[in-house]
Order: sequence, then structure tokens, then C-alpha cells
Amino acid sequence: MNAVTADAGLAGHAVVPAERWLAERRRLLMREKELTRLQDQVARERRALPWLRVEKDYLFDTPQGPRRLGELFGRRSQLLVQHFMFAPGWEQGCKSCSFMADHNDGAIAHLAQRDVAFVAISRAPLAQIEAFRRRMGWGFAWASSYGSDFNRDFGVNFDQDEMSSGQVNYNYVRQAFPHEEAPGVSVFYRDPTGAVFHTYSCYGRGVEVMMHTYPLLDLTPKGRDEDGLEYSMAWVRHHDRYETDAAGACCGSQG
Repeated sequence: MNAVTADAGLAGHAVVPAERWLAERRRLLMREKELTRLQDQVARERRALPWLRVEKDYLFDTPQGPRRLGELFGRRSQLLVQHFMFAPGWEQGCKSCSFMADHNDGAIAHLAQRDVAFVAISRAPLAQIEAFRRRMGWGFAWASSYGSDFNRDFGVNFDQDEMSSGQVNYNYVRQAFPHEEAPGVSVFYRDPTGAVFHTYSCYGRGVEVMMHTYPLLDLTPKGRDEDGLEYSMAWVRHHDRYETDAAGACCGSQG
């Protein structure tokens, strides 16, 4: 079947007899299987990466009181962190990070069965985080790194000198970036002695691993339908603003 872009619309898309449809679908299935095998191989290579021992003593503010990084694991030996863009003084968390976070609560119980704890971490003070969490109705663990170097050390916060230079270190390269905050996902392991190791981080489009809506959209005729937008996620809103916030905004104090 011929590919049709969202801009071209769906009118005139190929409609064929069942026999040809089945042949085309089987041809695509072979490509899908290739992709699945490649994803499995990349996952094996990811797990084989060497680790970095976390030497710095990071302290976080949580609803249960101050906690060190090793204490965020709870009873699990693996910790998945969403670096949530929410800086001190912002009125609300980033709408794209919120889109990611909307997928978290349903996964928590299943992650726990595979020895994985989950926490979102932001630089905003805990009171700001808790107010926004209540608004959004989320239940996942969310800690404040306010006053610590955690976000900067893990490549998701940039100081004024970096921003004024026009380039920052993000996603393992020097590049221009429009905000002092950036999204990311980091993974940690805690061994039986309590030592904590940084095993993996991903940034940029790598964070789509948390956006389960996207793979579902990729199955549909219109796909993500993002061609022609100012930027790819311009359509995303905080989930309580889809009816009332027609204008939207980019990540930041207004978004």
C-alpha cells in the first residue's frame, strides 16, 4: 500500500481486494519482525553497558521526609527516574513531561513485580510539586531535588553560563537547547551492600519510551499527525486543559 502523509489526508488512499491486502500486510509483518529483533538486540547491548558508581550523596525532599538516592529504591534493587521539567518558580510542570507522566501510575505495580521502583524528580520545591500533583491526580512517587546538583549532574539542567553560550551538553553532545530544563530518563541499580550505580540514561526522543500513547498512534491511519506543527508535540496539553487551553504553550513557566 502507498504511504499517505497526514497533510495529504486520507481521501484517495488505496483500497484493495482482500488477497492483495493480506499480501501487503504480510510484507509489512516481515519488517516489523526485523524491528522487533533489532530492539531485542539493542536491549541486550543496553544491559551490557558498564556502570558508574554514584559517589555523590544526593538528598531529596519527599512527602515522607528527606531521602537519599539509595532510599528512593524502597525494597527494590532497580530504580527508574523520570527527569520531570519543573523548575522553581514555574506555575506548572512541563506539559510534555506531564504527557509522559500520565502513563506512569498504571505501570507502577507491574514494574514492582520486576524489582523496579519508579520516581519522578524535579528541581521545584516539594510544595510546588505536591500542588501540581493534586491538580493532575497522579499517585506515583515524586521527589524534589531543590538545592542539589542532581539534575545538573545527570544532564537535565543548565546554568546561565551554558545557556548564554548558546550550547549545552545534552544527549551526549554539545547542542543548542531552548530551556534551562530538559527531559530525560535515568536508571540506577543498588547492590546488596547499598552501593548505587548509574546504569543508563536517555534523552531527546529516547524519552518516548515513556510515552505509550505514541506507539498506539503509530498504529492508526493518521499516525501522530504532527506534520506542519510548530514542533512535534505542539498539540499536547496538560490532560485537564484539552478543552479549555486551545492556544497551548511550550515547556516552561507557561507550559
